[in-house]
Amino acid sequence: MALEFAVEVFQNEFLPEGAAEVNAILTVSASGEAASAAAPDAAQVVIVDTSGSMRYPPTKLAAAKRATEAAVDTLRDGVKFAVIGGTDQAAMVYPASPGLVEATAATRSAAKRAVARLQADGGTAMGQWLLLAERVFAGHDSGPRHAILLTDGQNQHETPHQLTRVLDQVSGRFAVDCRGVGTDWQVAELRRISEALLGTVDIVAEPEGLAEDFRAMTATAMDKAVADVSLRLWTPEGARVRFLKQASPGLLDLTDRRVEAAPRTGDYPTGAWSGVESRDYHLCVQVKPANVGDRMLAGRVGLVGPGGDVLGQGRVLAVWTDDSALSTRISPEVAHYTGQAELAGAIQEGLEARKSGDVETATARLGRAVRLAHESGNTGTAKLLAKVVEVQDPATGTVKLRARVADVDEMTLDTRSTMTKRVGRDR
Repeated sequence: MALEFAVEVFQNEFLPEGAAEVNAILTVSASGEAASAAAPDAAQVVIVDTSGSMRYPPTKLAAAKRATEAAVDTLRDGVKFAVIGGTDQAAMVYPASPGLVEATAATRSAAKRAVARLQADGGTAMGQWLLLAERVFAGHDSGPRHAILLTDGQNQHETPHQLTRVLDQVSGRFAVDCRGVGTDWQVAELRRISEALLGTVDIVAEPEGLAEDFRAMTATAMDKAVADVSLRLWTPEGARVRFLKQASPGLLDLTDRRVEAAPRTGDYPTGAWSGVESRDYHLCVQVKPANVGDRMLAGRVGLVGPGGDVLGQGRVLAVWTDDSALSTRISPEVAHYTGQAELAGAIQEGLEARKSGDVETATARLGRAVRLAHESGNTGTAKLLAKVVEVQDPATGTVKLRARVADVDEMTLDTRSTMTKRVGRDR
């Protein structure tokens, strides 16, 4: 069953004379019966860190094995899958040679037997893991392609430049959800990978939590019905796209991912979609200022499937006016997500200042984050912030840095800083 897409545009289309910046929130929704819409030709790869550090404590590797087995058990019959083990090199766990096998009772059992034999030794080179995953997925272009990447450490056996080259090579080939277990890995490192590959990043503080997390990620991947959906944006002559960012469910800058599709038309990747899903995007376009009373189509937005079919459309408008009551009105949707983006930046800047010993900057930025979380009703982020700072007045952002903060609390706040609260519309 094909999915149906709809695009809603939320903006204040009225601009004062001389203004040239148009902002809009684009809500893209997919609909369809999830069970019947799920793609039968999906592919799933699990990448398990088997470096030496996974031996300590011994429960870590055991939990990773159980989690991988849980992911394998969650696969639908007919889905193609593989398991990769990662050290300073990458090796097939199942099947024996690079490629995918169809999920059946027999192949699931064989995969779990292979996983049970895993041992931990060696270093860490995540780029090599991703390159092998690309080989495994090669030739599977008809359905959603999803990978889970688990690590407990840092990418010590590759330079950042080497990882960048790999990410450039594999971008667009598959999506990756990254998980860090424990507290010895780097949030920024896994965020680079997940953002490049249109996935998520999160912390699993205790190994015992891995199995349920792997099961949930795999179940979500199994619901995907359409792969490689792009957001197609047309803008008028003389206009410039300042940015296009996913604003919900998480922050993701797509501006530099643009692929030219036609004159003044570009495609931005959004990845795979399920039959019950909605995402928000923040578009900012710079246009040529016009005279009072003039109207302009500042942008036309559509969703394009892998076959090139346009799946849904919306329009972004601009109207110039000398009525200040109209032009100074702020779209609540635009204001909300602008604040959510500022909240994420304030958290990350505050944590970085705290690490470097800059107490004044850390207090100011994390205090600003507390205020923004309070104003937007982002209670989840507010609770995480309260573990890093003592909140004296959330309304004003008055805080004091805590003398002692557990690594897991700091990393959880950092990891989840880009997860946004949706604007106050129940969708």
